[in-house]
Amino acid sequence: MRRRLRYSSFLLAFCFLSLQLVTAADTPKEKAWSVLYAGLSDSSYEKRTTAMQVLGLLPGDPKAEEAALKGLGDQRQEVRAAAAKALGDMKAKNATPKLMDMYNDKDPGVIMAAGKSLINLGDNRGYNVYYAILTGERKSGTSLMDEQKKMLNDPKKMAQFGFEQGIGFIPFAGLGYGAFKMVTKDNTSPVLAAAALTLARDPDPKSGQALADTAANNKSWIVRAAALNAMALRGETSLLPAAETQLDDPKDEVQYSAAAAVIRLTDLKENPAPVHRTPAKPAPKKK
Repeated sequence: MRRRLRYSSFLLAFCFLSLQLVTAADTPKEKAWSVLYAGLSDSSYEKRTTAMQVLGLLPGDPKAEEAALKGLGDQRQEVRAAAAKALGDMKAKNATPKLMDMYNDKDPGVIMAAGKSLINLGDNRGYNVYYAILTGERKSGTSLMDEQKKMLNDPKKMAQFGFEQGIGFIPFAGLGYGAFKMVTKDNTSPVLAAAALTLARDPDPKSGQALADTAANNKSWIVRAAALNAMALRGETSLLPAAETQLDDPKDEVQYSAAAAVIRLTDLKENPAPVHRTPAKPAPKKK
């Protein structure tokens, strides 16, 4: 009963924030937050999970960090794991105590996500998770909870965890397990999604335009979402109009990626990073 009340309070908080944004959505950035808050408060846990994942594209954003911290209290383990991962991706060092609390979660996927995020934040206590997975007990010598042991002995669950936690090795893993189930039947989308994410670091402006075209025109929602994720990571503010047009994509998952791209690129446009110039070396003195 207490857990159900906590979950209801969690959804009401997101609904209130979403309503605030909807009534004031005068700019593309405000509309983007409306889209994200709608996803974060959706009754579908899969939509909440996807919306939570893209918060990791917004490092240094107080709203994103607050939303992810609230996500740690979601009723669904998939959302809690996505929230933990997002906090690591956005380098939210203030979240360290909350991530440590997630070690008491009953779901190993959540614990693994929290551990990985702690490692990303430079906290070596994150390695304790992998020690427990390997040995079946904590470093303190205490045994894992029965629920945790049961989950770790489920091959299908472990395969899912491996996919969801393998973002560094599987380029499109950040799009969620729903995408994984789809791409197992589609041999083209994974390759295109991987290519799109790789182009996030390509300095050639042609790649930026290619990502914008892909986000607008590709038939696969996975590829469109990957292109928008890459646009956010790329940080090229000239791509902002292209991201804004995808806020109305028919697929919710693509809308969430577009929203994250709009917020990040708007912030970069409004607060450009200072240019650090290397001082010129003085000319050698003539002898």
